[in-house]
Amino acid sequence: MHGLEYAGLWAAAFVAGAINAVAGGGSLISFPALLAAGYAAKTANVTNTVALWPGYAGGSFGYREELLRQRRRVLVLLAPATAGALVGSVVLLATPAATFNAIVPYLILFACAVLALQERLAAFAQTHRLGARDDGHVPLLLHAAVFTLAIYGGYFGAGLGIIMLAVLSILLPDDIQHSNALKGMLSLIINAVAVIYFAFFGPVRWLAAGVMAVGAVGGGYLGVGVARRLGRRWLRVAVIAYGVVVAAVLLFG
Repeated sequence: MHGLEYAGLWAAAFVAGAINAVAGGGSLISFPALLAAGYAAKTANVTNTVALWPGYAGGSFGYREELLRQRRRVLVLLAPATAGALVGSVVLLATPAATFNAIVPYLILFACAVLALQERLAAFAQTHRLGARDDGHVPLLLHAAVFTLAIYGGYFGAGLGIIMLAVLSILLPDDIQHSNALKGMLSLIINAVAVIYFAFFGPVRWLAAGVMAVGAVGGGYLGVGVARRLGRRWLRVAVIAYGVVVAAVLLFG
């Protein structure tokens, strides 16, 4: 590869890191960039996961104040996030990704619909006691949801943040900035497990991953500032709009 191609990968990772901090779905920027650079699909997928992980760390650092009051939530959800990510990582390296990738746009559209109906669904969840009763309560349904989403995150992960934010917004009624911060931390945990597994067993291209990691850190940290400026309403609108565009690109691109 030439210096210009590495510069392109760095730029793609920077944008992906920012998108992950704001909404999720940054892999749909960086993963195609690796494919365009000539890497095989599974190699690109694994390398992309390793490369973007530092971006989640940058985003979580930017959201450190919002995470301070959610330490118990993070600790409680650590186990299902870790277990699910390990399952997804093992399945990825054992099977071809074509079938699962085909349903990604539909998952993203589903997540956008969930976000659009968030307030009604949150009211329904509270009425039927599915969501959290207070700040210290983490419902059992959220444990199962995080485990399932972690499997998806370890396997492919495109759109993971969009779906995660939708689920958190329903089952943990809170300010969207706090939900976004928790989404980023859970994504950080899920990807950390996948990175460790791929480092030992996956076809990681370390030079490309290193170049992209630098871009992802900067993008992740700066993306938090963008998310804060958007505010509750416009952050939700931005997430939904971006998700619809991504799904359309995957379906018709």
